[in-house]
Amino acid sequence: RGYRKVALTGAGQALLPHARKVLAEIDDARGAIDAVSSTVTGRLTVAASTTPGQYLLPRLLGGFLKSYPEVGVTLRVYDSTDVVAHVESGEADLGMTGAEVHGARVVYERLGSDDLTLICPPDHPLASRGPISFSEITGELFIVREQGSGTRMAAEEVIRRSGVDPADLDVVMELGTNEAIVSAVEGGMGLGIVSLQVAHKALGLGTVAEVKGAGFPVARPLFLVLPRRTLVRAGAALADYLRVEM
Repeated sequence: RGYRKVALTGAGQALLPHARKVLAEIDDARGAIDAVSSTVTGRLTVAASTTPGQYLLPRLLGGFLKSYPEVGVTLRVYDSTDVVAHVESGEADLGMTGAEVHGARVVYERLGSDDLTLICPPDHPLASRGPISFSEITGELFIVREQGSGTRMAAEEVIRRSGVDPADLDVVMELGTNEAIVSAVEGGMGLGIVSLQVAHKALGLGTVAEVKGAGFPVARPLFLVLPRRTLVRAGAALADYLRVEM
């Protein structure tokens, strides 16, 4: 252990792949046991990024648990990078994100979509303007999600397609949730790109306004993140349930 940092020792690094293999074999054993039982049981850990974790999965998991009362679920919310890492390591049985993290040893399955929108304070000149291009607003102040966020990855891809380098934006603040970005925009701090589901209430109340054009709103895919190992029976049941309900 060092200053504000914990790192594996050489022995820990050597043990890590074996520990992951043992955990994967335990999961396979559980799956084999589940396969001979007619009742789906067990406890699942689901990792999700902010939007699906706060707005989609809580409702869907309620329906799943009614259908499978012998199953328990723990839902944990991280940024997309951490979701993928938890599924890859076996700390989560499956996950859901708004972006793919390339290079990870997981399987992505597209499952539904989410709309991203560009918002501004209601008294901002952009609130009453007609459709614009993103290049016209590069001098504005922006509030963005933290690095590793699926919302940020998807937003930066839209910005690049408009011919603008995201690194050239005047970013005044990075925040950890879409709700925090909406609050900052309400406070007049700048423009933000968030899920339309998150901004819906503030748009209805008139505390923020939707900027027209600039490549937004844009639909971004949502992904079911699955491990490369065999899912336990409860995990397979949840994956199947989400495929139908989303």
